[in-house]
Amino acid sequence: MSRVVVAGGAGFLGSHMCDRLIARGDSVVCLDDLSTGSEANVAHLLDNDAFTLVVTDVSEKVELPTDAKVDGVINMASPASPPAYLARPLETLAVGSEGTRRLLALAHEHGARFLMASTSEIYGEPEVHPQVESYRGSVDPIGPRSVYDEAKRFAETLTIATHKVHGVNVGIARIFNTYGPRLSPGDGRVVSNFIAQALRGEPLTMYGDGTQTRSFCFVEDEISGLLALFDSSCTGPINIGNPDERSMLELAQVVLEITGSSSEIVFRPLPKDDPTRRCPDITLAQKELGWSPTVDLRQGIERTVRFMADQVGAA
Repeated sequence: MSRVVVAGGAGFLGSHMCDRLIARGDSVVCLDDLSTGSEANVAHLLDNDAFTLVVTDVSEKVELPTDAKVDGVINMASPASPPAYLARPLETLAVGSEGTRRLLALAHEHGARFLMASTSEIYGEPEVHPQVESYRGSVDPIGPRSVYDEAKRFAETLTIATHKVHGVNVGIARIFNTYGPRLSPGDGRVVSNFIAQALRGEPLTMYGDGTQTRSFCFVEDEISGLLALFDSSCTGPINIGNPDERSMLELAQVVLEITGSSSEIVFRPLPKDDPTRRCPDITLAQKELGWSPTVDLRQGIERTVRFMADQVGAA
């Protein structure tokens, strides 16, 4: 059994990581300030002796409940949806910089494996398609999305620098769009927006003309890929995402078919710096980790709709 610290462990993705770690026999210390995460995401774990929730802002303090040995640190602490990080620009920069530094220091102190959950957003508006890890990206450092993009880019740099200077055992994952149960109806990401609007019978809000693309990875697949990297000796960065590229119009059609909704689609201007294409090249993940996603979009959306139907009904 290993003891793993999961920063951001009460968030959408982080809570699923906590579940999987505990299911395989690890113990988990979940650090979260609950600004975008929710105690409800980990409520089922609170009575488990293998799980501890510590409410803290890792950009200010990383404090564990005991002096016990830590075997791994997984940094998933950050707002992830555009509305969340645009509402907290300075906090997003702080958690990507000072939060990452504190968590790396914890890993260094304990000789622990450190996994940095980075993002496909570091590629910006890509000039290479699909995106390979060697592509350096095209990001506007002062654009509206830059607080998230640059926070993650800096976190990657800090992770590699700490690895080189102090020998910390690190791995960097670049996460592409992830969806699934525990996405909040008010999260602001396109999958949750479309499903919530369809379930309520509201028009689906389409930004741009709908031809822009994303590649959606179901949360179970995403966690499997992240754990494969965490358990390996790979430094990365490694893309962890589903290369099944879909347009926003295709996604909307799948959601309408599965929900049986008669909602119309309304078009709004595309936000500034919103990428027009996004698709991972996962050759490296397949080769080094033996990982590929297995859940197709329709199956994943069906499972997400079943979860969100209760959330929307309770709202």
